[in-house]
Amino acid sequence: MPESVTTGRRPSARRFLVCEPRHFAVQYAINPWMRPDTPVDVDLAQEQWQSLIRAYRSHGHTVDTVEPVPGLPDMVFAANSAVVVAGRVFGSLFHAPERRPESALYDTWFKAAGYDVHRPENVCEGEGDLVWTGRYVLAGTGFRTTREAHREVQEFFGHPVISLTLVDPHFYHLDTALFVLDAGPEENIVYYPEAFSPGSREVLARLYPDAVLATRDDAMAFGLNSVSDGRHVFIAPRAEALAARLDERGYVPVPVDLSEFQKAGGGIKCCTQEIRS
Repeated sequence: MPESVTTGRRPSARRFLVCEPRHFAVQYAINPWMRPDTPVDVDLAQEQWQSLIRAYRSHGHTVDTVEPVPGLPDMVFAANSAVVVAGRVFGSLFHAPERRPESALYDTWFKAAGYDVHRPENVCEGEGDLVWTGRYVLAGTGFRTTREAHREVQEFFGHPVISLTLVDPHFYHLDTALFVLDAGPEENIVYYPEAFSPGSREVLARLYPDAVLATRDDAMAFGLNSVSDGRHVFIAPRAEALAARLDERGYVPVPVDLSEFQKAGGGIKCCTQEIRS
């Protein structure tokens, strides 16, 4: 492998918003991963979540926290609360009634931090389905966020929104099937093709001919629910084959085990809202 491939990746410092899993539980079923009769080890969830925060901070990233609220067990999945581009915040309107109270709490945090928040008129689940690439907003639909919300997002940010249809209920959010490796001049992504409709697969292949393609095993291990800073990729440990492919491309996989959160259909990215100022 050429030396430039292995050494040319440069990380960029990020700012993340997270929520401690103090009240995390699986109390209802709104995706195929959730089984209310499956017990959750809250102490283990806390340990795993703290390991993620330590990993972010040890790699130079800033981490802010929002206070968890009793009765909102999925509030730990901060990514679903909004999408932030250039300091502009597009909030959330959850599909499931159980999660709708989360939106106001995250809105309050953003407003206290000095941000204006746009309230969506249509169902929209933040970075769960809205992925900023540096040029486009890749926007998932099919299970949660609606196409009408995609139009709202484009009008709000003024950036092109590329609608992508998800077809496998295991990958109910876009961030379970795709993540951005680089958002700069070398913009590139990782995705699992079979999570998407045939037309959406063609769109992704045209936009990203050099993308890293993941297998179903990678995706079922939550390997696509990852966070990249342009060099380091915070990734589920069980996604070993995907980690090896990323290593071949010159990225540095940073395994972080959030297996307890997979009981609710979440992982590293689900727990991480990126604030792009």
